Amino acid sequence: MSAQKNNKSLGIVIAGLLLGILMAAMDNTIVSTAMGTIVGELGGLDKFVWVTSAYMVAEMAGMPIFGKLSDMYGRKRFFIFGLIIFMLGSILCGTANSIIELSIYRAIQGIGGGALVPIAFTIMFDAVPLESRGKLGGLFGAVFGMSSIFGPLLGAYITDYVNWKWVFYINLPLGILAFIFIAFFYHESHEHSKQKIDWWGAFTLVGAVVCLMFALELGGKKYAWDSSMILGLFAGFAALTFIFLYVERRAEEPIISFAMFKNRLYATSNAVAIFSGAAFITASVYIPIFVQGVLGGSATNSGLVLLPMMLGSVVTATGGGFLMTKVSYRAIMIPASVILVIGTALLTTLSGDSPRWLVTIYMVIVGLGIGASFSVLSNAAIHMFDARQRGSASATLNFLRSMGMTLGITVFGIIQSHAFTRKLEDIFAGMGQMPQGMPTGDPHSLLDPVKRAAIPSPILDKITTALSSSIVYTFVWTVVPAVIALVFAIAMSKEKLDLTQELQTSATH
Repeated sequence: MSAQKNNKSLGIVIAGLLLGILMAAMDNTIVSTAMGTIVGELGGLDKFVWVTSAYMVAEMAGMPIFGKLSDMYGRKRFFIFGLIIFMLGSILCGTANSIIELSIYRAIQGIGGGALVPIAFTIMFDAVPLESRGKLGGLFGAVFGMSSIFGPLLGAYITDYVNWKWVFYINLPLGILAFIFIAFFYHESHEHSKQKIDWWGAFTLVGAVVCLMFALELGGKKYAWDSSMILGLFAGFAALTFIFLYVERRAEEPIISFAMFKNRLYATSNAVAIFSGAAFITASVYIPIFVQGVLGGSATNSGLVLLPMMLGSVVTATGGGFLMTKVSYRAIMIPASVILVIGTALLTTLSGDSPRWLVTIYMVIVGLGIGASFSVLSNAAIHMFDARQRGSASATLNFLRSMGMTLGITVFGIIQSHAFTRKLEDIFAGMGQMPQGMPTGDPHSLLDPVKRAAIPSPILDKITTALSSSIVYTFVWTVVPAVIALVFAIAMSKEKLDLTQELQTSATH
């Protein structure tokens, strides 16, 4: 009877953790398809970029800090703290009367999100029996991967059929359920030792992330890349990063422990996460633009277009979780990384004449290639550490994965934009000047059926040819991080989720 009760409690705890991951991961993307309506109602077109970046900056900066705090003072209190702050931010977002207010409230949401994802994975590792850990790790990874793709679809639906405010309010029932499940059913048994808080490390890390994110968000858009503002932000990032590295090497209890990277499995798992994340996010952004802008697809949002990729990622996220107790993490990640390389390489063969079914097959292959990283790497990263370090290890992995995605979409966005502009200039060189209203560097206007219909057919054909070649050129470069991820997967050590090793580790500590 007691075992039955424990199993029931564990199931409720897992449900609470999954809800937390779903909310935090989805809020990165759910707002994207609602932004047009939000800007139309609140104004502030020149400031709308802050709505997304404020959340991402706060979330990324918070991940390693909350991960460390959860190691020091307990997972439960900081997961619940994250839920409360996230829900408070969600309520405030729904009451915003201006873009500036909304951006501030999104930052509050992001602080909560920074606690939810890494701590959820760590609680799962702490609370779940070893024989179930692989299976549930796959489920956690599937939810994490699926929510990041499903967000835009849900955001578009809510905006079109309910009200954009419910993009934020929908978090309340989910958050309240998660709060009840964790607060009343999760009983943390591990004793946590109090340590010194590395305040200098926390402040310099947050400052460095803020400088980098704003430089990447504003560069080439609001300010030129060589403007004093952007150069100053990059200089601030470099200076604060240097100070952070200096401080962390001398701190008694650093926010990010560089000693952990001496562990081969941990270091390579983080490297795979960074580079596979960069390749995946680039495909996630530019495949919908290709389908809608080049092929003239009827889908109106990226969530629907990316459905095949999402399904592929769920299959291998779940499959990878099941395999973790049978074979090494390395044995799972090498074939998964090979599939990701093949998928990104196939994307380079696309053209304006490619049938939609072929694009769908390529998307499924990319999804199959990335899915395992969501479940397997999260477990591999904390495999060698005891409960006192797992929160920090998990948070650092999620932080670096997010950083890889942010850098990836920025770098490859610059590559695509320059290639698109150059192709347009070449195509229209014979006309003396480019026709008025052409989408130089920005393909998004081609996704609007009204604007697309207004462009004369011969000119539209030329523009879609330029767009197609610029996206394919970007995919060629995307193969590079996919190959680097494969190299690091090959370099992983051969540990697997093994009961004997876990018992030995527990006895040692």
